[in-house]
Amino acid sequence: MIMKSFYYIAVLFVVCVLAQDSLAQTPPPTRTRRTAESNNNNNSGLPELSVRARARNTGQGVDIDNVVWLRILYREIDLTKEVNAPLYFPTEPIGDRMNLFTLMFKLLAEGKLTAYQYIDEKREIFTDRYKVDFEGLLKDHHVLYQKTGTGPTATFVINENDIPSSEVLAYYVKEATYFDQATGTFGTEVLAICPIQVSEGDFGENMRVPWFWVPYENLRPYISRSLIMTSNYNNALTYTTDDFFQINMYQGNIIKAVNLMGLTLAQQFPDSTKFKLAQDSIERQLRDFEARLWVPKDTVKTVTTNANARNQNTSTRRTSARAARTSTNANNVRSTTRNSNAASTPTRSVRRR
Repeated sequence: MIMKSFYYIAVLFVVCVLAQDSLAQTPPPTRTRRTAESNNNNNSGLPELSVRARARNTGQGVDIDNVVWLRILYREIDLTKEVNAPLYFPTEPIGDRMNLFTLMFKLLAEGKLTAYQYIDEKREIFTDRYKVDFEGLLKDHHVLYQKTGTGPTATFVINENDIPSSEVLAYYVKEATYFDQATGTFGTEVLAICPIQVSEGDFGENMRVPWFWVPYENLRPYISRSLIMTSNYNNALTYTTDDFFQINMYQGNIIKAVNLMGLTLAQQFPDSTKFKLAQDSIERQLRDFEARLWVPKDTVKTVTTNANARNQNTSTRRTSARAARTSTNANNVRSTTRNSNAASTPTRSVRRR
């Protein structure tokens, strides 16, 4: 009996030892694979998008296809103006901070963002046919790079000093100003962005080269985490690049308003004076349309005050007229009384002798 007990204890001990060896030699494959993938994707410090972040981004935009009023405009944002400077600085990354073009460039290099060719100043097409080939983009703009691998698995190594972010001095922004009757909202939605490189030509002229178009919806999840400085007096990073566009903190001149002929303002109004008048006219139309949508807060108060003033003036006039009539009647009565008294008083006859 004792021998059987020792036998069972020995068997149990051997089984426990074998189980421990097996667990020690086979680490969890899922955890190891996930860590490796994370390390490969975070090589530039750009944020990773979770499934929840992607789902949340889907419902951020406005469905402009179902609005009752819509005006699509193209603006040119000059980054040399102080109001637009948050999109330009810092020209070289400082820690996790980088300007908009550097962020877009790195996202393209890692395959996290899709850009589309700049066809011409009249249109942009977001289809697979016009997708930008990143290596071809680097060659066209003479950006130095190193390539590892081939095909879809190829990786590109670009020195941060070779990214021409300091030369991107402007952006084209496609925006939609809309009125949604279902929600009673009036606002402006950014639809797409195109960086413009400005450099000096052989004869001293400014060369303007648009790079590509990027749908804002694809860019929003990343710039919603990119903090920027918006003031020289308050250096706290209180806004994101997405806030900068959503709140319409940028300023830009209108270069095109979507029309039946598909022409830009410069094509419609070659004269510089008429071109400026056309820009001002469109801006005024937007302001007037918004002003007609709402009843100002002080309107009811003003109307009531005016009505009370009119009633008071009318009452005053009536009182004055009544007082005048009363005074006239009193005077007439006094005059009649005097005449009556004068008529009833006997007159002494004076005879001269």
